[in-house]
Amino acid sequence: MNRSRLVMAVVMVAFALLSYYGTREDNPITGEKQHVGLSQEQEVVLGLQSAPEMADQFGGVDPDASVQSDVAAVGNRVVSQSVAAKTPYKFQFHVLADTETVNAFALPGGPVFITRALLSRLGNEAQLAGVLGHEVGHVVARHSSEQIAKSQLAQGIVGAVGVATSDQQAAQAAAFVAQMAQMKYGRQDELQADALGVDLMSSAGYDPRTLIEVMEILAKASGGSRQPEFFSTHPDPGNRAEKIRQQIAAKFPGGVPADLTQGRSIRMTSAR
Repeated sequence: MNRSRLVMAVVMVAFALLSYYGTREDNPITGEKQHVGLSQEQEVVLGLQSAPEMADQFGGVDPDASVQSDVAAVGNRVVSQSVAAKTPYKFQFHVLADTETVNAFALPGGPVFITRALLSRLGNEAQLAGVLGHEVGHVVARHSSEQIAKSQLAQGIVGAVGVATSDQQAAQAAAFVAQMAQMKYGRQDELQADALGVDLMSSAGYDPRTLIEVMEILAKASGGSRQPEFFSTHPDPGNRAEKIRQQIAAKFPGGVPADLTQGRSIRMTSAR
């Protein structure tokens, strides 16, 4: 191995590690110390800048103003009556016109999206609150910023392997390992967002058990043809449903309070 290449590779790895471990912050919502690639202000700017382009990839924003208003009202309730209101994020809630892709996602800093395809499958307002609470959970847990930091670290290490060995195959192997590691973090992020979703929707007066119903809707939408969980960035809905049950039992050991029935009977007729 060429000595100069080895030295350069070591410098690249050292820089990547210093950059990653030098960006550690406390998250008051999750209680975790996180390695993040963006400040909260940068997350807000990135999210707002990226929102129009992301919407275009799903057919644009749905033109039905009443549907947009209904979804925004539920989302704003979840935020305003929970710990999410204490964050600097600029939450916005949008319905996308895509009637084929069953999906919901959040951008860093606050923009939250749900496709018409998923919205039309929801049976009541509480289920919608569960979906939106889950996505708000991603934002307040700063998952996007964590993934950016991990991606930068992985890219630095993969680049160093290529420089040190001049071996494209070795670099590709390193990239695959890095990708698998990030997928694992992605699954954990989803489970954490589910747990936060339970807390956020409960604080807003919604029955958290409806989030389990959402998992059943997602499982049905998948048609039972999911890839193995290890290679998926999202855990299997059945696995998530069990974790949600455990979270609810831990939060409400005496059972879910009777007053947390907000929205169970309110049909999502405007989304049909």
